Amino acid sequence: MSKDPLVVFTPSGKRGRFPSGTPVLDAARKLGVDLDSVCGGRGICSKCQVQPSYGEFSKHGVTVAPDALSGINAVEERYDRIRGLKPGRRLGCQAQILGDVVIDVPPESQVHRQVVRKAASARAITMDPATRLHYVEVAEPDMHVPTGDFERLSTALREQWGVEGLRADLAVLTTLQKALRKGAWKVTVAVHTDGGAPELLAVWPGLHEGGIYGLAVDVGSTTIAAHLTSLETGEVVASAGIMNPQIRFGEDLMSRVSYAMMNPGGDAEMTRAVREALDKLAAEIAVEAQVDPATILEAVFVCNPVMHHLLLGIDPVELGQAPFALAVSDSLRLPAKSLDLTALPAQARAYILPCIAGHVGADAAAVALSEEPGKSEDLVLVVDVGTNAEILLGNTTRVLACSSPTGPAFEGAQISSGQRAAPGAIEAIRIDPVTRAPRFRVIGCELWSDEDGFAEATAQTGITGICGSGIIEAVAEMRLAGLMDENGLNGSPEATGCDRMLAEGRTYSYLVHDGSADGGPVLTVTQGDIRAIQLAKSALYAGARLLMDEMQTETVDRVVLAGAFGAHISPLHAMVLGMIPDVPLDKVSSAGNAAGTGARIALCSVAARREIERVVREITKVETAIEPRFQEHFVAANAIPHKTAPFPELHKIVQIPNVAFGAASEATGRRRRRR
Repeated sequence: MSKDPLVVFTPSGKRGRFPSGTPVLDAARKLGVDLDSVCGGRGICSKCQVQPSYGEFSKHGVTVAPDALSGINAVEERYDRIRGLKPGRRLGCQAQILGDVVIDVPPESQVHRQVVRKAASARAITMDPATRLHYVEVAEPDMHVPTGDFERLSTALREQWGVEGLRADLAVLTTLQKALRKGAWKVTVAVHTDGGAPELLAVWPGLHEGGIYGLAVDVGSTTIAAHLTSLETGEVVASAGIMNPQIRFGEDLMSRVSYAMMNPGGDAEMTRAVREALDKLAAEIAVEAQVDPATILEAVFVCNPVMHHLLLGIDPVELGQAPFALAVSDSLRLPAKSLDLTALPAQARAYILPCIAGHVGADAAAVALSEEPGKSEDLVLVVDVGTNAEILLGNTTRVLACSSPTGPAFEGAQISSGQRAAPGAIEAIRIDPVTRAPRFRVIGCELWSDEDGFAEATAQTGITGICGSGIIEAVAEMRLAGLMDENGLNGSPEATGCDRMLAEGRTYSYLVHDGSADGGPVLTVTQGDIRAIQLAKSALYAGARLLMDEMQTETVDRVVLAGAFGAHISPLHAMVLGMIPDVPLDKVSSAGNAAGTGARIALCSVAARREIERVVREITKVETAIEPRFQEHFVAANAIPHKTAPFPELHKIVQIPNVAFGAASEATGRRRRRR
């Protein structure tokens, strides 16, 4: 008795025998092979493309004859003629198995295709979105069978796709009948399934090929960053960011909590401001990407606890006092319209990642999802640098987390010449240790200021200010050039031998750029700027030290810098400042906006949502606000780089001048002012 043909699928390695004439797609489904199909095998969507291989395969124990699959049929010929098939490709729903065959499923044909993240780690996002497209053929209405269009659509989805218990919002029900009749009872539907009954989000007549999208949004204290992402491929089609309008109520989180305490209705005012900004951002990013807003069916949000509550319309007052109780800490699934996102369809869904604790929010959870410290064999410190820094320390044995109130200085706020990262802002600076002359690079121009063509290249944008990465480098470079002592005190021109040190009252500022001759700004680094950076970096370092104390270690194996501008911070300058613990420089890496990446992973994968919901329950929270050692670490970290920590790895790379200004420098300054 002859055996049925054997089919082997790669790269999964799954195999089985099937009767001659079985479509490849049917065999794949029965074996659980990851082969996509929106149209359900009707030869319309072309997502089930496969690549058969012929010849002898000793590894699989089969020899594949040229006639192992049925010949190309009219459906495939038509698709190839209109859209084109790559050489050797077949449509899995049309090709039938006639003999032993080895079939490769290319990445773009996999339902759970992997999208490689090119940032900090070479790991992949496995596509498993909550919202999927299905092409269905619905029975036409019959006077003798009195069922509604929605009920017949539900039946078709159950029979053709195994979707049970479909629900629908009124907003999508109002569009159903026109779509069914326009599509001659053939429609594409978007179905959302995430922990509950499947929900019908959209209906298009016929085969919808315009794609569906979601927004991954990091709602930060100072900036809001959004990534418009395809829910089919995981590709980010557009990214955009805006300043958080709540800044006008307070630059840091506690000042916003205070505003809510002191002003009745202040919390509602801040909620309205951030929701309006998000709605505007969603509309603008759709226009930029040339995407129909009606196809943006999901939004995932990550944010710190105060922003979390204000986004949801919850008064954050309890987060301003011990025990810092959250109104809700678990993940949330809710209609996007409940957040006043009118730019999205009324039936769009929103998911908010879980918070870890009262001062460690969904943004820290997103960083944990992105960087996975709990899977690290070595001890890794992940620092999400921002107005409110989130810090994670861990390895496979344990993960700790804390939040540290750094303030907005790292983002250019509270800095005399500071500005947000935009064309014209100084983003990098070097100071010659001999001449003390600066050279710098601005956003929008790859040239340094001392290179030919710089003036012409920056003529349009001008030199407008100093952004976060620029101020970090400027302060560190002043320390390396001997213009500032370890206490952060700027020296006088006489004490430093640098005529770029300008007297400002009782202190001195370093002149970075004088654009007054051309009507531009005079950019300096003042003593006040130094103090703001000292306070921010001390809070950051103290938070990291608390976690290290809890882990009972004096060192970490590596450091990951995250945050909106984490990718732009120089590891060397961060260490000169003492922002981060001492490690070899090659052990400091950047993850970019890891919170935003975590939001994108959650947007693209239901499994990732389940994973982070589990992980946050295993993270140990360390509360900086009530930990007495925090103040001790904070004071020691005020010195640049540090009062007591030796920083041996740093000193292998650079020599930091041993200068002290203090009283002598002040006396010199007073004599100059009297003259």
